[in-house]
Amino acid sequence: MSNDKQWIEKELSWLSFNERVLQEAQDKSVPLIERVRFLGIFSNNQDEFFKVRVAELKRRALIDTEHNEDNGNNELLAEVKAKVMRLGEVFDATYRELMLALARHNIFLINESQISERNQIWLRKFFQDKVLRHISPILLTKDSDPVAFLKDQYTYLAVMMKKDGQPNKYALIEVPTDKLPRFVPMPPDGSRRRKELIILDNIIRVCLDDIFAGFFEYDEIAAYSIKMTRDAEFDLSSQLDLSLLDKMSDGLKQRLTAMPVRFAYDREMPREMASFLSAKLGVSAYDSVLPGGRYHNFKDFIGFPNVGRSYLENPKLPALVSSRFSRRRNAFHAISEGDILLYYPYHKFQHFTELLRQASFDPAVSSIKINIYRVASQSRVIDSLIDAANNGKRVTVVVELQARFDEENNIRWAQRLTEAGVKVVFGLPTLKIHSKLCLITRHENGEAVRYAHIGTGNFNEKTAKIYTDFALFTRNAELAAEVEGVFDYIEHPYRRFKFNHLLVSPINMRRSLYSMIDNEISNAKAGLPAAITIKINNLVDKGMVSRLYAASQAGVKVRMILRGMCSLVPGVPGQSENIEVISIIDRYLEHPRVLVFHNNGNPRYFIGSADWMTRNLDHRIEVSTPVYDEALKQRIHTLLEIQFSDTTKARYIDAEASNRYVPRGNKRKIRSQIAIYDYLKRQEQQTDVQ
Repeated sequence: MSNDKQWIEKELSWLSFNERVLQEAQDKSVPLIERVRFLGIFSNNQDEFFKVRVAELKRRALIDTEHNEDNGNNELLAEVKAKVMRLGEVFDATYRELMLALARHNIFLINESQISERNQIWLRKFFQDKVLRHISPILLTKDSDPVAFLKDQYTYLAVMMKKDGQPNKYALIEVPTDKLPRFVPMPPDGSRRRKELIILDNIIRVCLDDIFAGFFEYDEIAAYSIKMTRDAEFDLSSQLDLSLLDKMSDGLKQRLTAMPVRFAYDREMPREMASFLSAKLGVSAYDSVLPGGRYHNFKDFIGFPNVGRSYLENPKLPALVSSRFSRRRNAFHAISEGDILLYYPYHKFQHFTELLRQASFDPAVSSIKINIYRVASQSRVIDSLIDAANNGKRVTVVVELQARFDEENNIRWAQRLTEAGVKVVFGLPTLKIHSKLCLITRHENGEAVRYAHIGTGNFNEKTAKIYTDFALFTRNAELAAEVEGVFDYIEHPYRRFKFNHLLVSPINMRRSLYSMIDNEISNAKAGLPAAITIKINNLVDKGMVSRLYAASQAGVKVRMILRGMCSLVPGVPGQSENIEVISIIDRYLEHPRVLVFHNNGNPRYFIGSADWMTRNLDHRIEVSTPVYDEALKQRIHTLLEIQFSDTTKARYIDAEASNRYVPRGNKRKIRSQIAIYDYLKRQEQQTDVQ
């Protein structure tokens, strides 16, 4: 953090966010299996952090060194490494604690030394029948280049063979978690209450002789887990004659061979072996070399199976049926009666997929336009769009090829859609399209009527079950016309467009946000009530931070719910004493972007796709929509107030990055995500009987 306490570096703030995720693994009120899965979420987050943020920081540090400059990047990189090490120590301690807790519930994650004689026979047969076919060791010689073939999504076992006490051969084995489950249940051995699981890595360790004996001479063999994380960025600036699709395909190949930014290895690995592997991987002083436990790729723990009692997991919260949709003959009739606001995963995402399914064959529908950023691997959204094209509808799909880590999937979807006769639009390489829009044109009584969806999350059936997101369905003519304008802007960005209702970056969003904040500042200075409520994922744009500091200094009350990075420092006298920031981590990932400006008693409500980051406001196409329906405004207000009253899962964001929980005091216990589900359930029941 800068010395004047005005700015928290985004990388350090992000690590504080992931520390909150780790807190969930430590929280004894969370069901045990869910705590183990939070270890996986933490680990998966750390992987992406290294691929993206640490990789970028490393590049900046290298540039500083090359130009003999001091921009603080080397110091920040050192701070990041130190905090990562501290979190790693907490992670290891939490893992050990959770393994003991599992054992108290008769669930045992055993290693190779704990296998009974009877199960040794079963395990070796399992290895021969299921595992061996997927094992192809790579021998490491002085000429081999593991950077060229190691994948950063996998765990490897580094094998050392010794002859007469001296290292004889080194080899790498990819643990085939893409073909087999990471956790394998063992047959009951004695008590049926005792449930044993073994990690696939340890099955391979038991059977090393089955792989190498007869091919190599050794009198001692051992395997140690390693993991490498690569830089996830790639260069699209060259080869201007290639299409964006070709560039993205080439870029993915670059990522596969990018240099490592992190090398993690079993701390029990002999020093000479660790040095040998570090040299082979070309690990530099700028990279993170992390000794750790004997298991890596903990992201697989996201899918840790519950082989015990049902109470070891969160109870299911069945997704709610929207009575507004269910009471009408079709989705178009429901939306025609008035705007509908859904809140996933509390509501069924099926309402959106059903709208698309109906549109695909409805003879009154003439066209469908939609943004695709991330979709499910088995996507009903894509299926309905192809069905619509087959039924003669004009279908336009804007596919964002640069959706990080989904590039390969989106290339595949783009090809499939094109083959089906869908018009596929990619937009500009320099302007990522992150908006969440769908527009359906239907002919009713001789007129073309537009139905629009404007949301905060992706059209993805899988993430809609675990991400909280708003979706507004409207046939408001002015809003829908401006949604059409956004699609026109995507195809013709060189034209001038004006939006009177929607906030669209990079056209008018930053300017409009500044204007609405300045309006609250003016009201506060005039002695009028002034307040701003913000719910977003990240706040790291210096312009927005400065504007919020100015609002606080003018007396505007600012409340924020931020899931991830927050570079603003709240609660600093004379600077931000009127700003309060909380973060909520729970069973669902908080993802909506919601803005409320008091506006002297006539509040303005917005939902949309944009975080307050420079990239979102200036270098992406993002869309936020006003919410005009008074009942829907009240619903959003109530939902936000429930979250601000959370006394279970809310943490304060402060200058010390303490992640301290909001104290309960004499208040009743409120877990906002459960309270929201109960509130929405009552709302749907009340609407159903009206």
